Amino acid sequence: MKLTVGTDSTWSLRVWICSQLAQIAVDVNVIDLTDSDYKSEILKHSETGLVPCLNEGTFVIHDSLAIMEYFNECSAGAIFPSSSAERALARSLCSELHAGFISLRIQCPFSLEQVPALLEFNKDIENELRRITKIFGSAHLPFMFDSAGAVDAFYAILAFRLKAYGINLQGKAGMYQESLLNWSTLKQAIKLAHHWKTHK
Repeated sequence: MKLTVGTDSTWSLRVWICSQLAQIAVDVNVIDLTDSDYKSEILKHSETGLVPCLNEGTFVIHDSLAIMEYFNECSAGAIFPSSSAERALARSLCSELHAGFISLRIQCPFSLEQVPALLEFNKDIENELRRITKIFGSAHLPFMFDSAGAVDAFYAILAFRLKAYGINLQGKAGMYQESLLNWSTLKQAIKLAHHWKTHK
């Protein structure tokens, strides 16, 4: 399998973490999203012109949710909980992150470099942080469910983004944030992201 990713692409990092959880070996193809012709490079691998995308034989899977689900199927359900109710909740949480928290994305763009702390929150950011706090506070600990899975892969990158901007959640939500930040797989992903930027 060839996984095409982009530099500073949070969704690329999320699906890479999912590949590790599913114990699926992928050949990573890195595209520098700062290059002026990056779109034409992506189009060589996916007609969407977006990363990540997964080339598997004669077909291409695009979008992080679909790639995550494919990894789950290839690993006999390894990255979702065994309970049907928890699987449904896990999928809803991943979908919520995939579609939501727009204000936070705009105000706090992902960066591997040091960024100024976000000291003032507008109403939209406050509402999104309130929702994130509730989600994080529902974690079983140290992961969202009984073992590391897709939800942790998706929200670990968010935990990293929050920390970068000086946003430290409180209570049980803060415990989950710290657990994700200390997760060896996230640390490996961040290290890899630095490598993608410097060894394009």
